[in-house]
Amino acid sequence: MKTLLVLLGPTGVGKTELSLQLAETLHVPIISADSRQLYKDLVIGVAAPTAADLQRVKHYFVGNLALDDYYSASQFEEDVIALLSELHQTHETIVMTGGSMMYIDAVCKGIDDIPTIDETLRNEIKQQFEAEGLEAIRQQLKILDPVFYNQVDLKNHKRVIHALEVCLTTGRPYSELRTNKVKQRPFQILKIGLQRERAELYDRINRRVDQMMADGLLEEARRVYPYRHLNSLNTVGYKELFQYFDGHCSFDFAVEKIKQNSRIYSRKQMTWFKRDTEITWFHPDDQDKIINKINTFKSFFPLPLQNIFVS
Repeated sequence: MKTLLVLLGPTGVGKTELSLQLAETLHVPIISADSRQLYKDLVIGVAAPTAADLQRVKHYFVGNLALDDYYSASQFEEDVIALLSELHQTHETIVMTGGSMMYIDAVCKGIDDIPTIDETLRNEIKQQFEAEGLEAIRQQLKILDPVFYNQVDLKNHKRVIHALEVCLTTGRPYSELRTNKVKQRPFQILKIGLQRERAELYDRINRRVDQMMADGLLEEARRVYPYRHLNSLNTVGYKELFQYFDGHCSFDFAVEKIKQNSRIYSRKQMTWFKRDTEITWFHPDDQDKIINKINTFKSFFPLPLQNIFVS
């Protein structure tokens, strides 16, 4: 049966090399489920696949958007399902990897059919938010959808704003459109989660940030600084350096904030993923256990998976 092999986990855990080795062995492409690797101008700060990685394995949804392009989890769902329909004609198994929680859920479970928000309306609400603050947006949402108002994290401005956008676009409460029904897919899904002890993961995150700085993240951030108002750049690694460029903090403080915010994001990812009982968790070094899980799930894998890992 057609299969989607999903390799997921928090930032810095070690998904990239394992996904490359799996894809190489299975002779299949990789679908990236990373909401920031989509943007062609974001490379170092989002740990996008390198040129060497892209030569090893064909990737989809990497570097195909401009910074000001609008994209959403619902669009990702639609695009990936269409792509899988094509790829599964020639490949029994496709690898998808990433850490963007909503993007992974969109493909595996589906998300509610929420209409695309008109750009004019989006800009109007954004201007209101900037001029009047979040409380004004909250009060509008409270009137239009008191049910969701009492459910949402009122400090999360993105969710509050999005709910108001939907209410104004559809003329219906956002809560009425949220069914949370799992959609049936014409393929089976195996979810492999990678995790490490917190101290080990945090050390890897800290060292990865140092490596990003050595690789030129500061210069990359300077290049995109003129577009800092865009949602695509409301991203760990860039927004902290923008604060440095604006004179609000020192360079060293900005780098430490990148590390801190990356660690915080990794905790949010794990909190989200741990709710999913379909994920089987492994330490990235548990290679034999990962192989056994894959072979047990899909016994007709045509290649010797026990040999995929390099020393």
